[in-house]
Amino acid sequence: QVQLVESGGGLVQAGGSLRLSCAASGRTFSTYGGGWFRQAPGKEREFVAAISSDSSRTYYSSSARGRFTISINNAKDTLSLQMNSLTPEDTAVYYCAATYDYGGSPASNYKYWGQGTHVTVSS
Repeated sequence: QVQLVESGGGLVQAGGSLRLSCAASGRTFSTYGGGWFRQAPGKEREFVAAISSDSSRTYYSSSARGRFTISINNAKDTLSLQMNSLTPEDTAVYYCAATYDYGGSPASNYKYWGQGTHVTVSS
């Protein structure tokens, strides 16, 4: 059973940056790809970014592209999301997810999920 634990959320002003991390319970990201999703209050969960297990493929939502960077640190078995130029529209609970090799954008492709970390961007 893979367990994922997110960290790094918090309150930041518009234009600022945050780095989210997702720690896995085992040698997860050596064979599993990762994804980040978010859910804003009153909205559906939406895809943010995905990366393959060998980091050769990345994919971003249109709102994340150019501002966010997803990465895997195999030595630490950690999935990260560097978020720059944050806006109030980025306020949400952010979830990391994992699946074998690569999951892309559909949430249904991911087998394991973290509990989420809150990100609040003030104007």
